[in-house]
Amino acid sequence: MAHSPTTTFVLIPGAWHGAWAWTPVAGRLRAAGHRTVSLTLPGLDGDRDPAGLRLEDAVDFVVAEIERRDLGDVTLVAHSWGGYPMTGAAHRLKERLSKIVYYNAMVPARGVSARDELAGNGPAAARDTAIRSTPAAWLPPLDIVQKTLIQDEPEPVQRLLWELLQPQPAQYGVGSLDLPDVTTLGVPLAYILSENDRGLGRPGAGADFARRLGVDPVLVPGTHESLLTHPGELAQALLGP
Repeated sequence: MAHSPTTTFVLIPGAWHGAWAWTPVAGRLRAAGHRTVSLTLPGLDGDRDPAGLRLEDAVDFVVAEIERRDLGDVTLVAHSWGGYPMTGAAHRLKERLSKIVYYNAMVPARGVSARDELAGNGPAAARDTAIRSTPAAWLPPLDIVQKTLIQDEPEPVQRLLWELLQPQPAQYGVGSLDLPDVTTLGVPLAYILSENDRGLGRPGAGADFARRLGVDPVLVPGTHESLLTHPGELAQALLGP
């Protein structure tokens, strides 16, 4: 997964996360001589009203941020649900891309929403018991975060993560992409999977998503949140041998 010295990594967060979640990895990528742009998607900055936000808004935001900066030789990287807006954006940005990397991420199937993909498993199973929730946005309770996102860390670390999370715009999870498979773009693809990931809804989901790309997953230690708990190993997987 080696990159040229001019690579720009555009880092897209998963549900409930923001640019902050990529800080440890981004620092290591910059130390290796690369440029990074970490994004916080609309509705997840704690300021913008999430009402009415749709998956298309997240896709448009990613495209606009890359075009506004006039970035080229971009490696797009997405965590978790971030695979949805990344895939949508990739179809509009392929001439600017050198690689697309899914990290513990969903690889969308045409016309299938994240809610349907997860089928009520993993963190998505907590929608009916969500707290800090409104009809427009929701956040899973602490116990679900502890069991499915960061089960390998002590309780104070789990709680700290939970307190950093922001309610996710509800419509993000029900939107789908009416697009061909990302494999049709002609851009190199990779899948990075944490060895103890439980955040993708079902056992073996990460390997299944990698198969959609036609690649073998690159394994890193940790859970769904290894970008925070094992940033060095994840950065090395992104940089290659």
